Amino acid sequence: MADYPLPKFHFQVFWNDKIISFSEVSGLSQEVEPIEYRHGDSMEYHKIKLPGLRKYGNVTLKRGTFKSRNDFYEWWSKTINYQEGNNIGSQYRTTVQVMLLDEEGKPIVKWKLTNAFPIKVQPTDFKADGNEVAIETLEIVHEKLETEYL
Repeated sequence: MADYPLPKFHFQVFWNDKIISFSEVSGLSQEVEPIEYRHGDSMEYHKIKLPGLRKYGNVTLKRGTFKSRNDFYEWWSKTINYQEGNNIGSQYRTTVQVMLLDEEGKPIVKWKLTNAFPIKVQPTDFKADGNEVAIETLEIVHEKLETEYL
């Protein structure tokens, strides 16, 4: 049996204890900021580099706009209206999981976003002569990104 790369269009997002359909997920990135260091009595005339703090990118979720589904806006509204020392309460943070699926629908790779909350909500663009589907966008931040190959 040949081994082929997985297609990127077969994925699912698990959010708030349910699977939500999205047309696009982007920004599942992480990097390590390097620390440059040189010991005072080092005989080398260069700095050494050590791994430093992790940095995670914002994740953008896009989906079609539905008449009966406004959970993005409910989450957004609860988050921005929460006021207790300018801290986002833990009840408005959630775990979001993005899973890349194989041809049989089984998860192969899972990205887990911990303590995620929205920072931007954008409704669709309007265009009188267009015939595209209305797409809404949600941008979230998170504190940790874990990648797991299943």
